[in-house]
Amino acid sequence: MFTAYNHMRRGAKEVKIGRVTIGGKNPIAVQSMTNTDTLDRAATFAQVKALEDAGCDIVRITAPSPESVQTFAYLKEMGITVPLVADIHFDYRIALECAAAGVDKIRINPGNIGDESRVKRVVEACNARNIPIRIGVNGGSLEKNILAKYGAPTAEALAESAMYHASLLEKFDFNNIVLSVKSSDVAAMSNANEILADRCNYPLHIGVTEAGGGSIGLVKGAIGIGGTLMRGIGDTVRVSLTANPLDEVEAAHQILSALGMSSRRRMNIVSCPTCGRTKIDLISLAKEFEDAARREGLLEKDIKVALMGCVVNGPGEAREADIGIAGGVGEAVLIKKGEVVEKISEGDIIARLIDEIKKM
Repeated sequence: MFTAYNHMRRGAKEVKIGRVTIGGKNPIAVQSMTNTDTLDRAATFAQVKALEDAGCDIVRITAPSPESVQTFAYLKEMGITVPLVADIHFDYRIALECAAAGVDKIRINPGNIGDESRVKRVVEACNARNIPIRIGVNGGSLEKNILAKYGAPTAEALAESAMYHASLLEKFDFNNIVLSVKSSDVAAMSNANEILADRCNYPLHIGVTEAGGGSIGLVKGAIGIGGTLMRGIGDTVRVSLTANPLDEVEAAHQILSALGMSSRRRMNIVSCPTCGRTKIDLISLAKEFEDAARREGLLEKDIKVALMGCVVNGPGEAREADIGIAGGVGEAVLIKKGEVVEKISEGDIIARLIDEIKKM
């Protein structure tokens, strides 16, 4: 789709991260982070490859030790082309080694890697290789003076911290910067990004950190990320979940697709919530259909599929879809491009629907 809300994008400065460019009017990039032991090169490679195959545009990997740097070089040697971000805390020397190893972006907080001479060395290393730096600010790690000023990790505090860290890089004429302010507080995260959007033109990485797992994490991420994107703010996203990183990628694409901001083709499934008029087991049918469509590799078809439970709104909704069904008593009608094609007995509905979609 990639249509709705894009005209509202704020048009941030473009930053190139490996093969991916964020900012401007470029597609919103989906990110995730590996949760393997970075020193386990085989496991990390397998997870990075799986993330890439799932549609992850940028992958972040923690670099906790000098030894872990070798994994980045290994991944490049093994043919990984998805941009890799080295996540670094405290030790500026690891940042220097990661830059030399060919990472595509470095994530640091300039204020926690030491004095200005160390910041300058990191900046020089990144400048020499055109490597952008992502400044990451979280609600749980604000500077003491900023926290004292605001009394809590408010939106204003988060934004001020991000701008302070950016100024440390700007001192050395470095502006190849991506800003990221995250919080477990949905409103604080979104409002902090709105403040940053007014104060600078750096691209913004948005997400609700420590959101939790399951439906709780998904809801927080959808509200925080979706609501912020709807205001034209945000250039790359991560749906942080206490779950498999692949689930984060899937959730991000679902959010972008719902907003019409996805650069990937994706099936739009419309199904009614059911009510007392429903005379067919639509809840089971909807799950069965999604499972079957995923199994058959059909979810990336750019079509609208309607699964409706009764004859009140069903035919109308299905008529607006490319294909769909409207349920009756023990059967459903198959509708294609607004025309009723045939009646299907309840036990054959999903198989018949899948067969027709394969032909489209």
